[in-house]
Amino acid sequence: MLTDWPCPLPAGGTSEEYAVAFESGAKHRILVLPALFDEANKTRHHTIEIMRRFEGAGVDSVLPDLPGINESLAPLAEQTMESWQAAARAAALHFQSTHVLTIRAGALLTPMGLSGWRYAPSGGKQAIRAMIRARTIASREAGIEEKSDDLVKSGETDGIDLAGYQLGAAMFRGLAAAETPDAGGLTDIAQSDLGAGGGLWLRAEPDYDAAQADALAAIIIMSLLK
Repeated sequence: MLTDWPCPLPAGGTSEEYAVAFESGAKHRILVLPALFDEANKTRHHTIEIMRRFEGAGVDSVLPDLPGINESLAPLAEQTMESWQAAARAAALHFQSTHVLTIRAGALLTPMGLSGWRYAPSGGKQAIRAMIRARTIASREAGIEEKSDDLVKSGETDGIDLAGYQLGAAMFRGLAAAETPDAGGLTDIAQSDLGAGGGLWLRAEPDYDAAQADALAAIIIMSLLK
């Protein structure tokens, strides 16, 4: 289930990154690009459960670590949107992915040339705004007054710690400027398509919803079988 893969480094060469992979040599192989930062933490268990449902239907899938995230030894503060996009492309090639599933702002990393799906796609600007809001609330509860505009300026020039993630200035600027991209050839799956219940990224703590995982996996599997 755990494997590694060679991820390109901006200055050349590669680093070994981990990936969660359900591989059986199936015809269909889905590259899963997760939500980013705090939303990734809240939805990781849920994402793995969706992949388990793919496995049960005879569909392979892989969830690669991005440099600087999870078990990666690469410094997160040195990463940029461009380096993550390059990592996503490399993972798609290494695992011979036939399709892609992006979750939330993972849509910003979509490799060209793959068909697939975008679950509740969002832009980087929304991700930054949510993490800054969470920081100002936490600071206020600790008796510290921080202004959103000041935090944005700090992030743009020096980088910033948001939700426990140390973002470099280049990553912050790239993420803050990133709008939700056009779907292209991908199919968007809205949260409302999964029935009742809000997105797990809106919850206070990491969580998992079996009904939502069933519904999302069913939409994708039925599409593959057409």
